[in-house]
Amino acid sequence: MEQMDGLDVVGCERCDDLCHSRSRIVNGVGPADADLLFVGEAPGANEDEQGEPFVGRSGDVLDDGLRDAGLDRDDVRITNCVRCRPPDNRDPRTGELANCREYLKTEIDRVDPEVVVTLGKVPAEHLLERDVAVTGEAGDVFDVAIAGQPRRVLVSVHPAATLYDPSQTETFEAALSTAAEFTDAQSGQSRLGEF
Repeated sequence: MEQMDGLDVVGCERCDDLCHSRSRIVNGVGPADADLLFVGEAPGANEDEQGEPFVGRSGDVLDDGLRDAGLDRDDVRITNCVRCRPPDNRDPRTGELANCREYLKTEIDRVDPEVVVTLGKVPAEHLLERDVAVTGEAGDVFDVAIAGQPRRVLVSVHPAATLYDPSQTETFEAALSTAAEFTDAQSGQSRLGEF
């Protein structure tokens, strides 16, 4: 049986390979009403072990980048296209992305962020439904329909790209600065005042 409990996926068995390679389903973390929703591709070994997306070295880079942009990890939501670790940390396959797409669309719909930030090529192409030259398009914002609703999607390089190619650090930081412009978190104001 598979289902969602709020924003969490519970008991999914759609992908044989992923069910066998995961130790747990790694759901998104952060506020259910966050202005910014960051989307990676899939959990890695650290994420699978700890049950949280973007921990380990990539998570440290993301946390530092958020802080430098005037944001706090606790104020944003972080999730992945695929919620189970692919074997040997390979990229998720097309069918696996398709199997998990409804979960991601539901999460985006329920969180209703001001902007969805894609971290890397896989989530950018998955949500924009086209080829994406991530380094060339990083920081660009696109209006797309997701789950029938208009959404802003901001493309960013993956935090790990800065570890392997330090020249990507400026590109990554610039994308996070653009993302920060879509949130009231920098000014310390809550969205709750709007209701």
